[in-house]
Amino acid sequence: MTKVLVTGMGIISAIGNNVAENRSSLQKGQTGIGRGELLDSRYVEVFPFGEVSTSTAALMESAGLAGEKGMTRTDILATVAMQEALEMADLTAAQISSSETAFISASTVGGMSMTNELYRDGNKIGEPSDYLSSYICGAHTLKLAKRYNMSGVSTTFNTACSSSANSIMFGAKLIKSGRAKRAIVGGSDGLAKFTVNGFNALRILSPKPCTPFDRDRSGLTLGEGAAFLILESEELVGDKPVYGEVTGYGNSNDAFHPSSISDDAIGIVASISQALKTANLDPSQIDYINAHGTGTENNDISEVVGIQKVFGGLPPFQSTKPYTGHTLAAAGSVEAVFCLLAMQHRELYPSLNFTNPIEGHNAIPIPQYQSDCDIKHVLSNSFGFGGNCSSLILSKV
Repeated sequence: MTKVLVTGMGIISAIGNNVAENRSSLQKGQTGIGRGELLDSRYVEVFPFGEVSTSTAALMESAGLAGEKGMTRTDILATVAMQEALEMADLTAAQISSSETAFISASTVGGMSMTNELYRDGNKIGEPSDYLSSYICGAHTLKLAKRYNMSGVSTTFNTACSSSANSIMFGAKLIKSGRAKRAIVGGSDGLAKFTVNGFNALRILSPKPCTPFDRDRSGLTLGEGAAFLILESEELVGDKPVYGEVTGYGNSNDAFHPSSISDDAIGIVASISQALKTANLDPSQIDYINAHGTGTENNDISEVVGIQKVFGGLPPFQSTKPYTGHTLAAAGSVEAVFCLLAMQHRELYPSLNFTNPIEGHNAIPIPQYQSDCDIKHVLSNSFGFGGNCSSLILSKV
């Protein structure tokens, strides 16, 4: 069965507008979390956010979208990240539009990032806005498919915070099964009043930057961003640069609670175990874990329990959400890029905001930047509402 190789990646997040800027911030231990300057919400005075600091107008200009109507923040972030991924993979227009190229994206917020416009349009207040066709979660996928004249398999995942991890998994499966030769996979979510209000209603937003796996964690920090990977079957790659291989994936549902993971981590154990089985790896072969690590009471303890059940201990691990905030549907692809950078450059990044381990668990994230690390296989976890648990394994080629 063919190998699924990563030949390109693109990203925009609170710590950078491209791959190089994101890596530089990770190396320096430089967070992007702070006061929301662009977000239209009264809660910018209450909660910090992982906001992309570039204005919507400036992003549209840089992405060649100036003057286009109905482009939401989610659409624009997706366009920026996808452009970088396509350029890095050196794909031609014909290759992008080929029926053998799949486009699998993800979003939870979608066009609801235009919350005020959505409210007015939904309640027929005033004239219809330019965003009537932009509110669905798959709007950015449709717009990008049209922009690049795509004709292959295309869909949008919305499995909450595991969405883009599932898009990567599905793209890899399409290639493995011969249904596609190439897949553009990832996700995008912009910050929105809608989601800020929703997470605040759940009482899981932290009044300070999130502190994953810390004894005194107080909730998550919302962020925004987009990231895409270009996956290609090995027979297409030739002498093109390769940044890693998708070797393992697993998805499960612990069916415990609409917004919580079970305390005994049934779903987490299942998704990690499936990923290891798919990759034909033993737990001892995983060199680094990028954990879901939201900083909420439930997630962090359940994830530690799940990892310890599978591994019998804890490999080098961390959550990178204190850098970017929780980017919701984009989190899996954002963190997959971070995993590929760590593996490619043989480095591990410092964990932020950690002080005291959770009582009863000796779970201490990577404390400081480390270079010249032998990283052959990395595990990335993404867990969504409804108990949807996804795990990816990326390997060095």
